[in-house]
Amino acid sequence: MKKLIVITGPTAVGKTDLCLNIAESLRTPIINADSRQIFSELRIGTAAPTEEQLSRIRHYFVGTLSITDYYNASMYEQDVMTLLGKLFNESDYALLTGGSMMYIDAVYNGIDDIPTVDDQTRRTLKQRLAEEGLESLVEELRQRDPEHYETVDRKNPRRVVHALEICIMTGKTYTSFRKAKKKHRPFEIIKIGLNRDREELYGRINRRVDEMMALGLLDEARGLARYREANALNTVGYKEIFAYIDGRWPLEEAVERIKGNTRRYARKQLTWFKRDETMRWFHPKEEKEIMTYISRYE
Repeated sequence: MKKLIVITGPTAVGKTDLCLNIAESLRTPIINADSRQIFSELRIGTAAPTEEQLSRIRHYFVGTLSITDYYNASMYEQDVMTLLGKLFNESDYALLTGGSMMYIDAVYNGIDDIPTVDDQTRRTLKQRLAEEGLESLVEELRQRDPEHYETVDRKNPRRVVHALEICIMTGKTYTSFRKAKKKHRPFEIIKIGLNRDREELYGRINRRVDEMMALGLLDEARGLARYREANALNTVGYKEIFAYIDGRWPLEEAVERIKGNTRRYARKQLTWFKRDETMRWFHPKEEKEIMTYISRYE
């Protein structure tokens, strides 16, 4: 059976270098599962692969879209499944790596067939959010879909707005489209998680943020400020720099907040991934052990 190797873990843990080595050993390209590295404008703030790294191994879903393009986990699932059909004609292995939980879960289990929101509905809800505020939309969601209202993160504008978009566009509840059925995959999935001691991981996160600033994150964010309402920019790193640009925080505070919010995101990632009992965990330096583990599936 064909095998999809998924290597995941918290941000800054060390996925990139390890996956480059493994991809070279297996002679397979890398499928990116970072939902922000897909956007071509977000290079520094997402720690996207460098030109040198991209030249070593072919990558898919890195810098292929613009931040003005609409994209979601359901579309990602379809695109990856189509790509895997082609890659498995050439090799017994494929390698997917990243830390975006929803995107990885979409490949593992599939996404419910929720309709794609049309542009007019999206524009209307975006305008309503700006004019009416989140609380008004949360109340409307409660009326239209009380079941989803009970479970959705009501402080997350993106989640609330998306559910309401579906309700308004289809005339049905968002809940009615969520069947939560795991889809069959015609390949075996080898799940590998990477982790480090907390102090070690946090140190890497802090250093990465400093490196991003040295590489020009401030200038990158300034160039994107006019697009700040785009969902792609609702991202740690850019949000804090926008606050500095707007004069709400000094630069030093913005940088410290990036570090703190990134550490919180890393904890969230680990909590999510550790729920999966089929995940095998390694330190990123255990490359030989990881290759041995992969070879057991032959």
